[in-house]
Amino acid sequence: MNVDIREPESIRKMYAQAGKIDAVVSAAGSGAWKPLDQLSDEDFAISLGYKLMGQVNVVRYGLAHVNDGGSITTTSGILSRSPMVGSAAISLVNSGLEGFTRAAALEAPRGIRVNVVSPPWVTETLIEMGSSDTSHGLPAAAVALAYVRSVTGTQTGQVIVP
Repeated sequence: MNVDIREPESIRKMYAQAGKIDAVVSAAGSGAWKPLDQLSDEDFAISLGYKLMGQVNVVRYGLAHVNDGGSITTTSGILSRSPMVGSAAISLVNSGLEGFTRAAALEAPRGIRVNVVSPPWVTETLIEMGSSDTSHGLPAAAVALAYVRSVTGTQTGQVIVP
């Protein structure tokens, strides 16, 4: 099933088809990448609607479908703590998602844990983007271990940095 997290109804249909589940991991979402003076209202709206509200809704609608003691994990990223020129919109949504996660974990029912993984640049992504310097990247396999820790661990309300 294809799910478009920009569309709340798409998320609801996914959960309806899945039924009861133990864990959800969302690594979806995007945002505008432009210098601040070039970001339009629409750029911010798209960024907020996709990466932030899309994942917020994955959590909100998922609480009714995740089994007791289950886990919901979303994805922010390094730009929440180390912004760059051109990252204002994405830094905003990453930081917002991290704040939301801490609050949502306080209200999640039935022992459901809510965390967010905030990976650094992923080596394979840097290569795909044509970067010749991958020294500040972390291999995808290492990043994946942070998601495993979120799903199988006991922590909640955490920003997990691989």
